[in-house]
Amino acid sequence: MEVEEVKHLENEKYMWDGAIYDTEEEAENKKAEYQEKDFQVQLFEQEGKYLLYTRRVVTEIVLEGEAPP
Repeated sequence: MEVEEVKHLENEKYMWDGAIYDTEEEAENKKAEYQEKDFQVQLFEQEGKYLLYTRRVVTEIVLEGEAPP
């Protein structure tokens, strides 16, 4: 099965999580885990298997070390 690594939905970029789920229940459980971590998740069925595509908006950037001169 050929899987798209990136999907653009409603002008937003989603990345495939790299797993192929055999059942919808498996995929829904993983989807819930991602949502608890503030990811937006889209579930797709392809050839009888299930794929998750995720995205998360960066809300904070933490820099370590000293600022360059």
